[in-house]
Amino acid sequence: MLVFWRHGYEGASLTGLTTAMGISRTSMYAAYGNKRRLFELALARYADTVMTYASRALAAPAACEVAETFLRENVQAVTARDRPLGCFSLQGGLACGPDNTAVPTTLARSRQAGEQAMCDRFRRAADEGDSLPGIAPEDLARFLMVVSEGLAVHAAAGSTAEDLTRVVDIALRALPEESRRGTGRPTSGRSGP
Repeated sequence: MLVFWRHGYEGASLTGLTTAMGISRTSMYAAYGNKRRLFELALARYADTVMTYASRALAAPAACEVAETFLRENVQAVTARDRPLGCFSLQGGLACGPDNTAVPTTLARSRQAGEQAMCDRFRRAADEGDSLPGIAPEDLARFLMVVSEGLAVHAAAGSTAEDLTRVVDIALRALPEESRRGTGRPTSGRSGP
């Protein structure tokens, strides 16, 4: 996962991958079939490990807490120092040559699935009477994904968690004022996660 994250799909060499896994090329092909299948498994591992914060956000009791938890924990995930900065699903293969066009498509589908899960959660909130006034669930989900993807790009370019937390503070101010009351968490200012 880390090799693909650091180097992207095309930049990840078979030597780099097999060295990271401690196996031979023959063993890699026997176990995974090919580089593309290994990449798909690495993406699934990323979802099961790094992206667990998205599940925690979706489980928050109120729509405004879903948004805030998602963005604040995204900052922590994309700036963690024990792995590459940024986001695997963005850096793993946004641009690939003509022989690997399926890689960016796979990553886009992964991001779209996350956006759909967020939209579904906001629809459920609206059905339960916990909607964010004036914001359609699909628009709010897309807004949060665009902000989180921007946070990841800036993290990969060297922005600090503190820098990005201030961006989150501003983004959360875009939510209607009445939805921000009573969460027990700051929604403006220079507070940390």
